[in-house]
This record gives sequence, C-alpha cells and structure tokens, in this order.
Amino acid sequence: MRLVTFTPPSSPPRVGAFSNNDKTIVDLAAAAAEIFPNDDASDFVSMLALIDGGEAALARAYELCDRAITWGVDRALHARTAVRLEAPLPNPRRLRDCACFLQHLRNARLVRHTRLAAREDDPEAALERYRAAGALDVPDEWVAAPVYLNSNHLSVIGPDDEAVWPHGARRMDYELEWAMITGRAGTNITTADARSYIFGYTIFNDISARDIQAIEIRSGAGMGGPGKDFDAGNVFGPCIITADEIKNPYDLAMCARVNGEEWSRGNSGMMDHRFEDVLAHLSKNQTVHAGEVFGSGTVPTGCGIEHNRYLEDGDVIELEVGSIGVLTTRITKPADWRDRESPDQN
Repeated sequence: MRLVTFTPPSSPPRVGAFSNNDKTIVDLAAAAAEIFPNDDASDFVSMLALIDGGEAALARAYELCDRAITWGVDRALHARTAVRLEAPLPNPRRLRDCACFLQHLRNARLVRHTRLAAREDDPEAALERYRAAGALDVPDEWVAAPVYLNSNHLSVIGPDDEAVWPHGARRMDYELEWAMITGRAGTNITTADARSYIFGYTIFNDISARDIQAIEIRSGAGMGGPGKDFDAGNVFGPCIITADEIKNPYDLAMCARVNGEEWSRGNSGMMDHRFEDVLAHLSKNQTVHAGEVFGSGTVPTGCGIEHNRYLEDGDVIELEVGSIGVLTTRITKPADWRDRESPDQN
C-alpha cells in the first residue's frame, strides 16, 4: 500500500492511499464512514494513528481501499491534482538520520579537504598531508556501527511545500536518502527480528547548509546544528510504501535531478549498515517506538558537496527511489533573505 497524508480544499489533512498509478487517492476515513458507518474509524484520523493501529488497522486500510474503488465510493476518491500532498508522516515521534552509506562520507571528506588544500601554495602536497593524517578516512567507530544525529522532527515538510533557504547560508545542498518508519515498539531488537518492526519506507531529502555545517564541524559540535536544523529542512514523500510491498528493499535504484539534470545515482544496496542493523544497534537499552523515522544517510554521489556543486535560488530537486516514487522540492530564498557577515573558511 502507498499511504499518503493529503489536504483537500477547505478541509483538514486526511489519510489516504494512492491508487490508479498514483492518480487517485482513497480517503480512508471517508471510505470507512460510507462502507462501515457503525465501526470505529479512529485509526484513520492521522498517519500516526494508522501506524499505532498495527496490523489490524493496516488490514482494514487494504479492505477499505479495495472496496472504495470496486464500489465506486465517490466521496472517498480524490484526484491527486485536486489536493495538496503533505509529508506522509507529518509528525513523527522521533527523527534520526543515520550514516549508513560510508562511501558518501569518504567522498565528502575528499571534496572538503581538496577545497582546503587549494588555498595552499602546493595543493597536491597539502592534500597528501591531509590523507597521511587520516583526515579523509571514516572513523573506525562509524564502520563498526551506525552512528546518527537527532534531526528536528518538528520541522517536516512534504512534496507540495517549498524548502526555505535559511538566512546566512550560502552553499545549500540536497541529500538523496530514503527512510524507514517503525511500525511497533521494541527494545534490544535483534537483527534477525528487525524487519518485523518496519512499517514502511519513504524518500528523504535532508536539506543542508554546507557552509554553516562547516562552522559546526570546526567547532567540534558534529555534523548537526544550524547547518541541518532550520525550518522546512526535512522533506519526506511522496508516500510511505508499506514494507510488504517491497520484496527486496536493498535493490532500489536511487537518482537525484536538479532542474531536470541528473546529479546523482546510486542504489540502496550500497548501504554499509542496513535498517535492520540500525534498529538492532539503536534499540540497545532503549525503546524504539512506533512512528519513528530513521534516515539512511546519503547514498554515494547523492548530494552536491560530493561534486562541489551547490543549489541556486529557485532550483527544483527531484529525488527518485525505485518502488517509492519521486519526491520533488523547490528551494527558494525568502524576500527578506539576509547574508551573514563572516567569510567562508571551508
């Protein structure tokens, strides 16, 4: 099932499912009211409620979708073009972005230190010094287990929203990621059992301000902070595809286009740490709850920094992941956008 959160005209957000090659959306609550008017439909008031409803709620959603289409329940059917598509899970209980693709980190470090070396009298020698010092290497701890940063789960937007260029940022970037949504709670989950905790998957564009992020990295604060945490910085969509719909989640083609030009291409199978590894590692001694989102990190070549290319005001980013679909986002500077006074140092 391809689940969405959408807003019809003059209505609050609704939970639905794509049908007819994503051209039609079945409103699950409206279908329940028409088909089973005496039943409790509280599982369909939000995507989080549907996830919390577990297997029984998902089975009802399948039945409602099938009957609404077969019976022609017009009140429950919306044309995709007639509604606003929101982030499929607008209010995740928690959002963590994991470093599952280690080659991305190696690529990004090489570009960063090549930029730094270019400022010295002998750039080639400077780059070799960085290499010899291990500056281009991924830490052993990151190889041994998936590390993560806590992203802002209160700043989530969807396909029909614009990403807002933050004040003071000069080098804006996209990140081609996919994400896993948990379907039930667990502690000390084993890798062997982890797949049963996965509700579904979506596409994740982790918008990043690279020059601001560089300031955070130099301070020793890590990769997060203001370079990642700003309004409209986490983009999800176009849907959540339930885990049962994907036979092999680790063979999904991944592609990014900017204004129609391909910038990035990879595959979900390039993950060094799979989502099962993530759940096993991050559930040690702590409960992982239903409705949490775990980002994959960026697929190799999956962002501008790996190519030393960055976004411009008004650019349209398309992230495509096999089986899930295409997530399209425009990034724009606000009319009152203000630069910062400090120069770039990275």
